[in-house]
Amino acid sequence: MAAPEGTPPPPDRAWPALRADAWADTRDTLHLWTQIVGKVRLAQEPMLNHWWQTPFYVTARGLTTSAFANGSELVDVELDLLEHELRARSTDGRASSVSLAPKSVAQFYDETLAALRRIGLDARIDPVPREVETQAPFPQDEHHASYDAGAVEAFWRQLIAAHRVMRRFRSPFIGKASPVHFFWGGFDLVVTVFSGRPAPTWTGTPLHVSASVMAEAESHENSNAGFWPGGDGEGQFYAYAYPEPAGYPDRPVLPEGAHYDPDLREFLLPYEAVRSAPDPDAALLAFYRTTYDAAAELAGWDRAALETAWPARG
Repeated sequence: MAAPEGTPPPPDRAWPALRADAWADTRDTLHLWTQIVGKVRLAQEPMLNHWWQTPFYVTARGLTTSAFANGSELVDVELDLLEHELRARSTDGRASSVSLAPKSVAQFYDETLAALRRIGLDARIDPVPREVETQAPFPQDEHHASYDAGAVEAFWRQLIAAHRVMRRFRSPFIGKASPVHFFWGGFDLVVTVFSGRPAPTWTGTPLHVSASVMAEAESHENSNAGFWPGGDGEGQFYAYAYPEPAGYPDRPVLPEGAHYDPDLREFLLPYEAVRSAPDPDAALLAFYRTTYDAAAELAGWDRAALETAWPARG
């Protein structure tokens, strides 16, 4: 018997359990597939501040590039993670698809570029992956070839849950703020809010990404709220401030289980701590709000000019 219309999904669907080590091979393969698609959009789009021309966006079916230019037409590419198909569409009416199933990165690369040619897009991309340990060019990568459809759908539902809470977190911010977007380089979902002030030039040592890329990403003072599906357990929610204000690591934040990692210079909250909370949405929202409060208060942001209180929906 079907559930009545409007019935919320059961907790195991709204906040699914998915151990990072249980789908590591699939995650690594999917990560590289997203880089192929993402690099197509990157090659077609004009530069935006903080590389905002590059990410994907969560949809009711999976992840999309959104529309980008191909000559006088527009193209979009969606990874449908419910029916497990890549769909490419053009405003001239042409469409093409690629199945998402166990196959190598090399095969996916060939099939995806062929699908794009069928809709009139001759994609020319840098074939070397970024922000990952493997440096095998996409056309030569026969090693990464796993695809567990059930795990991928569970991951997408993790993104749906995180996306819902990130949008609520962003809602009162009327200063400069990013969309909630998915960066295929780091394979994480994130939203960023800004104080309006420039930041010191970034000088860290990132993993497999150039300092110039990070310098643009962190060009202005900001506070980040994100989700990454790797590490121990079931993934991590994270928050960090750049530049990090004095006293930030020692600031108490909510909920129980949140802690500061001195190596990453981030606050972390295990996904399972949120999933198992009596009210997961409220627990995650408390994490994002209290870590933002720490950054904004300690760095002296002009919060009266940057935030508002919207009326309740109704």
